Amino acid sequence: MADARPSAAVLVDQLHSLIDELQTVDLTGCSDSDLVDVAAETERAIARLSFAGDRQVVEATERDLPRKTGHRSVIQFMTHRLRIAEPMRRRDQMSATATFPSPTGQPLPPQHPTLAEAFADGHVGPAHVRAVIDVLDQIPHAVDHDVKIAAERQMAEIAVDHTPADITALGARLLAHLDPDGTLADDTDRKRRRKLSVNRQRADGTAKMSADLTPELLARITMLLAVWAKPGMNNPDDPESPHGSIENADPEMVEAAAARDDRSDAQRNHDAFNALLKAVFEDGLLGKSHRGLPIQVIVKADLNDLIREAGFATTVTGTLIPIPELIDMAADAQPWLAVFKDATAVPLYFGRGKRLATREQRLVSFARPDGDVCSTPDCDLSAAHVEMHHAQLDWGLGGLTDITDLAPACPKHNRMVGDQPGQFTTRMVREGPDEGRCVWRLNTQPGAPPNPERINRRPDLPRRFAEHLQHVRTEIHGPDPASGDQPRLEVRRVIDHRTTSPPARELSITDLSPIEVHLAAIIGLTVTF
Repeated sequence: MADARPSAAVLVDQLHSLIDELQTVDLTGCSDSDLVDVAAETERAIARLSFAGDRQVVEATERDLPRKTGHRSVIQFMTHRLRIAEPMRRRDQMSATATFPSPTGQPLPPQHPTLAEAFADGHVGPAHVRAVIDVLDQIPHAVDHDVKIAAERQMAEIAVDHTPADITALGARLLAHLDPDGTLADDTDRKRRRKLSVNRQRADGTAKMSADLTPELLARITMLLAVWAKPGMNNPDDPESPHGSIENADPEMVEAAAARDDRSDAQRNHDAFNALLKAVFEDGLLGKSHRGLPIQVIVKADLNDLIREAGFATTVTGTLIPIPELIDMAADAQPWLAVFKDATAVPLYFGRGKRLATREQRLVSFARPDGDVCSTPDCDLSAAHVEMHHAQLDWGLGGLTDITDLAPACPKHNRMVGDQPGQFTTRMVREGPDEGRCVWRLNTQPGAPPNPERINRRPDLPRRFAEHLQHVRTEIHGPDPASGDQPRLEVRRVIDHRTTSPPARELSITDLSPIEVHLAAIIGLTVTF
């Protein structure tokens, strides 16, 4: 007998119809008790839909749909085609609660079956699932298998009646019960948990760093802080503060600086770490070159921001530095500074004479308004980690190593360029507002509708916001003249290579899209503006 149940597509259509009604239904007819129940059951339905969505992603993966739709990985498919906001967390959620087929096609039980059952019933949501997974992942691997199963059931039971914050707190007590003396954790667990993360910058330019350290790294860091973070040492706010290790400092200078030192312990630790990295850079311990760029701090900034001492500069690693701090950094490094206007005599066109981009080409590429990151849409890998991609025509097909044909591309995306489905086709825009930009198109299988060309718009956000802000201020207050105190930055020499008849292959500002002025400095601190 044929299955009379509606198909998945029909069910989804019915679901959207119900949601349409639910979004517009009159709630005034509900009693207080009814409204609470409706809201609670709606949240339960949302959790159940998440479980159903995970099942569909697993099925799509088993059918190899990510590759067939031109996507390189399941994560990319989840991000761009399914528009899943946190694909890595969603993957971990699926790994813990979804049912996957075995190599023979038979369904395997979920990794955490009790938690999966509660999730499927809507008694726990994605945040509860993540909290439980975080606890279970911390159980030492030496714990017996039956103990782990009991712990999973206990945590699933907790998740049904508690908030994610409660799950974390109660899970900590369970972990302490499983390993009260901390003797079951061994080197395998410590290596598995080791991590050091630098979060995204906040609006004020600061960022948070968090870490789980192995005993080896902890020993080194505590020794560093013991000799570099003593009161009075490495104080950036005290010109007389000794730098480096306290063992090499004058005791009288240290004592005097310590008397003036009002920093907290955490602030001294921060300054000691910063001083150590500064010494590492100055001593050249990181090497001489990274992907064709000098291993120095490379920065670019707008000339108007430098004059006003306002705004932010951008480093080649993608970090934003307030202009006043940048000027202080440049002063400490005693740079020589030059202004390149309209053109430069640096050779930037090699045709077929060279395959790999030169250091000068990489610096000029970074100086482009969109040179901060990989040119692939939605990629934010900073310029310090990119390669130079022959965007107009691949080198193997006769492409030229000219600055106007090159674009920054991270190693992953650079190797995804080709003519096969799932690969990218690229070209350089030759005219219009996006002149000098690289556009990317994801190739589909033959017969499938072509994907649109896309440009990485991430570098445009600060410029577009500045334009909107200027328009708003002009509308409200009228034209705003340049403001700011007398700048401390003094440009000593202007280098202008323009002539009445410039060389045929000389780089023009029009070749790089709308760049008004770039400053460039080659220093212990390398600065490209």
